[in-house]
This record gives sequence, C-alpha cells and structure tokens, in this order.
Amino acid sequence: MDKHRRDESPSGLSDIVEHDGLLGTGLTSRHIEAFGRKVTSTAGHLMGPGSDGNPAHYHNAMADIQRELRRPNTQRRVFALTRTTPTDLVRSKLSTSEIQSRAISSLPDDLLANIPDDSSSYSLFDGFQASQDDIEYRKAHRRRASKSKKLLKNGEDSAALPSTPNELKKERDLLSRRMELMGVRKNMCSSEIHDIDNKIANLHNMRKIVLDRLAGLEMEEAELEHELTEIENKIEDIEEEAPETPAAVGTPKSSDANDDSMVSEDPAMDASFMSESIYQKIPSPKSLKQKSKRKRSMPVLHEHFTPGSMIKEMEAHTDMVTAVDFDYPFGTMVSAALDDTVRVWDLNVGRCTGFLEGHNASVRCLQIEDNIVATGSMDASVKLWDLSRARSVHRGSRINKHEEEEDAADDASVASHSTTLEDCHVFSLDAHVGEVTALNFRGNTLVSGSADKTLRQWDLVKGRCVQTLDVLWAAAQASTLGGDSSWRPSGRLPDASADFVGALQCFDAALACGTADGMVRLWDLRSGQVHRSLVGHTGPVTCLQFDDVHMVTGSLDRSIRIWDLRTGSIYDAYAYDKPVTSMMFDAKRIVAAAGESVVKAYDKADGHHWDCGAGVGVDEQGPLPATVERVRLKDGFLIEGRKDGIVGAWTC
Repeated sequence: MDKHRRDESPSGLSDIVEHDGLLGTGLTSRHIEAFGRKVTSTAGHLMGPGSDGNPAHYHNAMADIQRELRRPNTQRRVFALTRTTPTDLVRSKLSTSEIQSRAISSLPDDLLANIPDDSSSYSLFDGFQASQDDIEYRKAHRRRASKSKKLLKNGEDSAALPSTPNELKKERDLLSRRMELMGVRKNMCSSEIHDIDNKIANLHNMRKIVLDRLAGLEMEEAELEHELTEIENKIEDIEEEAPETPAAVGTPKSSDANDDSMVSEDPAMDASFMSESIYQKIPSPKSLKQKSKRKRSMPVLHEHFTPGSMIKEMEAHTDMVTAVDFDYPFGTMVSAALDDTVRVWDLNVGRCTGFLEGHNASVRCLQIEDNIVATGSMDASVKLWDLSRARSVHRGSRINKHEEEEDAADDASVASHSTTLEDCHVFSLDAHVGEVTALNFRGNTLVSGSADKTLRQWDLVKGRCVQTLDVLWAAAQASTLGGDSSWRPSGRLPDASADFVGALQCFDAALACGTADGMVRLWDLRSGQVHRSLVGHTGPVTCLQFDDVHMVTGSLDRSIRIWDLRTGSIYDAYAYDKPVTSMMFDAKRIVAAAGESVVKAYDKADGHHWDCGAGVGVDEQGPLPATVERVRLKDGFLIEGRKDGIVGAWTC
C-alpha cells in the first residue's frame, strides 16, 4: 500500500499520490475523483440531448453537488487548497504543472495590464473552426471534381446530373457558409498582422534604447581611454626626465660630429639624400614604433546604423578639402585644405583639437596611422608629426592664433580642457624639388611621389632618403625593351593640370604607383626596378589601393578598374559620369568621389551600386551640396571632404 499510483482524475491536480492520498491540505484522491465524477455527470446532463426536455437532470445534479459541498470536511479542504501559497504547494510535493498553473493564476495586476488587447472580433476557436471547415469543404470539392471527371471519361454528360432545387439550395448554403468562414479567416489574418506590427514597433523602441545605451558606453569608454593615455604620458615624461648615464650623453655628440663631417665633405650627397632638418641638428626622436599606440577597444556603434546614415557634419575648412584621413571609427581625423591649414579632429565629439603648423603652402596628401601623421605639401616637403606628444592645457588661454578667430558661440561648445600640438612635429623630409602629391608609409618606411617626377623612399628612424626612383627613366627603359609605352605629354594627358604621381601604396618591398600617363607601375624597392605595368586607363590615375589579391584604381577617365594581381589582367571595371578623384575600399564596399555631391558606393558582395552623402534625395532644381573631393573608408565608417570645406561622417 506504500507504493505510488498515478492520479487519473479529470482535474489533473496531481501526478503522484501517496498511500493516504494526502496532498498537504488534507484532500484525498478519492474526494477529488468523486468531485470530478459529479462535475462530469453534471456537464453530461446539462449538455446532453435530453437536457432541454427534462430539467430534472439539472436539479438532481445540483442537489448532489450541494450535498457534497455541505460536508464540513470537504469545505475546509477545498478552501484550504484555494488559499495555499506556491511555497506550500512545493512543500506538499505537488506536480510541476500544478505549480506553474498556480504561479500563472497569481500574476499581479500591473503585469496583466500590459497585455495588449486583441484586435480580432473572433476567438481563437472560431479561427480554428473556420480553417477546419474550409479543409472539409476542399475535400468535398475534390471528391465532386473527381466524380465529374469519371463521368466525362465514361462519356456521360455532367449536365445530366440531377440538379434539384434542394440540392442547389444546399450548394448555395454551403458556399454562403464558406464565404462567412473566409471573412473570419481574413479578420484573423488582419489581426495577426496588426499584432506583428505592434511587436516590430516595440522591437524598434527597444533597439533605440539599447543603441542609446551603447552610445553612452562608448562615450564613457572614450573618456576612460583619454584619462588612461594622460596617465601613461605622465609616466613616460617622468621616466624621460631621469638623469642619463655619461655614455648615453656622449653618444649623440659623436653622431653630431659625424654629421658635420658628412656635410662638409660632400654637400651634394647630403642635399639629395639627407633631410635639411636633420643636418640642422634637430633632435632625433625615438623610434616611431615605440610611440605608436593602438586603441584598446574599437567602437561598434556605427555598425548598427542603416548604411547611408549621417553621423556628423563639420564645417572643417573655408576652402576645398585636399586630403583627409582617420585612424579608426570615432577616433582621430586629420584634414587639409587649400586654406593652408591642417586640422586635427576628435571624431567622437566632432571638435577640432588643434592645428599642425609648419608647412609654407597647402598640404596635398596625408596619412595617419595610430598617433603618427605624415603630410606632403605644395612646398615640396614631407613632415612627420607624433600626436602622442600633444599636451593637455586649460581653456583659460587660447591655444594659438587660429583659435583666436573662432566665434564666441564655439567657445561654449568646447570642453574646459583642450590640447596644444606645438610639440608634435618630429622632423621634415625636404629632398623633393616639386610639390608632393602622394605619400604612403608603413612601419618605418615612407614613400613619397612628387611633381618632380620622382618617387623617394625614406627611412623614418634615421630621417633620410634611402632611394630615388625616376619614373621617366623607368618609362624610357620599358619603351626601349618594348614592354611599356613611353611618356608622351601631349598624347596621354587629357587633363594638363593632373598630378604626375596621382597615388601610391607600399607594402614591404612592393610599391604600386599610378601616374598621369594612365599607367599603374609595380616596383620592387629592393632592386629599384619596375617588374610589371598595368595598362588599361586612358586618363591620369588619381587613386589606388591593393590587398593580397586585387588592386583597385580610379582615374580621370571616369572609370574604376579592379585588377587581379596574380595575372595582371582586369578583373572588373565600371564607369561613372564624371572623373574619379578619390577612392578607397574595405572588406565589404568600394567608395569613390566622382565629381558629384554624393559618394558612389559599390557593394563587392552583390555588385549593388548606391549613393551615400548629403546629396541623396535632393532635388536637382534646388541648391545641391558641394562636390565631394576626397573619401576615406574604414570598417564601415565613411569620411567625405567637399569642395566647400565641409567634412561629413557616414555609415557605409
């Protein structure tokens, strides 16, 4: 008698009942079974076919229930069960289903108030019944159709089938009933769509809340990063102020003496291979690798916006933007324009943090990598800057003469602390004799291209030119060997004002260079020779970029070409209405500035072309934003510089 048995009563209050059937409240399984039989009997009498004609069944059933409930013990046990708390139910070893049922039935009113109202005028059972009846109708319709086909196959006329008024009325009633069921199902579908729309709206609201939370976290992260960088800079300053050993102090003197002897012995060699600022005894900096610091955590907020969404728009300059670059999304941006200024920006807040002053003319090209900035100017010089040397200052005094020209309204939006970039200049590279139009550096090697028709390779640690590559000589050599077309200024230049060296990129010993003759030459820096030329553009090459497999080039011939570096052939190409002045790609997209007020974007995955920028959706009859001149793209974060000096940041 001690073993368990399963309760099979209709109430289903318990799965396992012990020997005496005690459920912690004193109610036995026999009482539950008896009560269940009474309820079943009552329901059978009430819903039975003879319930309307013989009301005695109802009175007899109610009398039995009243007689059962008048027993004091039964009353106490039933009321004790209704007052039992969930904890008592657990202690009384009730089943999991009963505990869940009790927990659901005891929901607070504030939670029940948030349940949306059902917009459907039909119940779930009505919808199920409508679907079931429609299935039955389809089966009957298929049976009738099959029967008609058999009659036609046997040569009998289906029109000869009996069509009495009663049969026609039945068919009419069946179709009318099906029409009603169709209305029920349509209403149910409409209600379901309405519920889905409400869920989508709620999800959009939740997404916005989480996006705001993520934006706040990234703002706090940027502040912590700034504080941590300041502490590390202070630690480095304290370590640098420590007294040096006599041996270390004597070493620079001997090197300076060697430099003096080199200058006096062969000035011509020093003029072509040494930077002027180096032999003018500007202190040599530490290795640039030691100064480069990577952000500890990359921003991800822009990845969750719709492509083409504007992040920020800044009135950066008063003239055309000639060069722009940034290190990572919401990081540091450096911009240059024909107003002869080079500005450093904090993209996280959209504020200018200072100026890089030192060039005697406008900067035509620049690159930023971590904290190191390289700028090439129309004054034929290349300058290097280390932004980690920037000092934090209070806003009690102005930073420099440029900030004295700022409006008072801008002062209110600037934080109480800023930076001065006076100490960021590292050294100058002054061997070119024409304006510097392209540069690229990686590690301790920098390559610059100039209007003097030469490329120069620089050692950034020593601050000297280690190799000069003559593009005209390379073209002449290739023409002599029959492998390349020679330089013809009148025949290959559709635009006489184009830069001779339009773009370049280096990687270890590999160098790619695009020039005004429409050629893309691949150099080997170890030998100083051109080992391959890519022929295809009919206009000056203005931009290029390569990865492990492909190279993408843009030209004033209004085309962008994708080359397969393994074979040297064109992999893909697409044309625009106007010349391409700037281009860049990342893992997903290629973006280009093609003489319009929008950035031309190309999705590499599906080949989809689309526009991004301030000119999207603007009526052509109205005032259009300025033409986009320069674009930069990294990790889906797009920067575009325009002809009027405005710089915009977008998701892409």
